[in-house]
Amino acid sequence: MSSVLQKLISPQASSSAEPPRNKVTVVGVGQVGMACAISILLRDLSDELALVDVMEDRLKGEMMDLQHGSLFLKTSKIVADKDYAVTANSRLVVVTAGVRQQEGESRLNLVQRNVNVFKSIIPQIVKYSPNCTIVVVSNPVDVLTYVTWKLSGLPKHRVIGSGTNLDSARFRYLMAERLGIHASSFHGWVLGEHGDTSVPVWSGANVAGVNLQKLNPEIGTDADKEQWKATHKAVVDRYDGGIAAKTIQSMTRYQSVMKPNMYGINEEVFLSLPCVLNGTGVGSVVNITLTDAEVAQLRKSADTLWGIQKDLKEL
Repeated sequence: MSSVLQKLISPQASSSAEPPRNKVTVVGVGQVGMACAISILLRDLSDELALVDVMEDRLKGEMMDLQHGSLFLKTSKIVADKDYAVTANSRLVVVTAGVRQQEGESRLNLVQRNVNVFKSIIPQIVKYSPNCTIVVVSNPVDVLTYVTWKLSGLPKHRVIGSGTNLDSARFRYLMAERLGIHASSFHGWVLGEHGDTSVPVWSGANVAGVNLQKLNPEIGTDADKEQWKATHKAVVDRYDGGIAAKTIQSMTRYQSVMKPNMYGINEEVFLSLPCVLNGTGVGSVVNITLTDAEVAQLRKSADTLWGIQKDLKEL
């Protein structure tokens, strides 16, 4: 006796389904991971979304929430499992997993604990998706991007950190708010580490091509009576998962990338520079013009990252 399915649908081909063309995996279903997943789905950036986490109950619940809301989405397939086999054939993998800093814990110890976590994650990603590009969102993002590159064996252009995307977005918003204009009308960026040593490029900050440093030569410095430097201070140490979804779209972004021998930086560090992304990762890096003071700040940012990386073990 024929089933309802057999009566409803008549197969026309016996060949197996083709693998997904634009599969995205999100590792970690915490707040940032789910913000990434939802942003990816709402922007219709994948034809299949996979979720991975060690917490099976939460993972299943988050998967079911997304599946049951798929009526309002275009992504037809949403899967999840603690087994990385579910991630097979991913074009892009977003890593949001990691341990948080404990009170009084040094950054080196925090990163070392995350190295141990990443040692169980990254090889599994590459095993099932050897041609993928990895976007690291976990903090401290720049050092963990370096860790990912080391553990994955992937070429450097296919390992990207979310970097100072949010820093730059927040910088533009806060500057524009103070100027009384929309954020899209203020142009400026933050480079270097996603953290305390990030570098606001005051020399390039402008509105409609009007350079703010020409209007106020002391802008961003301690001598500035208007204290624009406080705007950058408000930017530091913030994060938002939605930024990672924008990273997936191929456009100019401020990504954490390895680009030695620029600005006198020779260490193997990942830090944010304006990049042009394509289907295989970082296509090119923009040679942005910086002042001597900004170059010095960027080198300090690189030195800070290398100071942590050089002492990491088991990489």
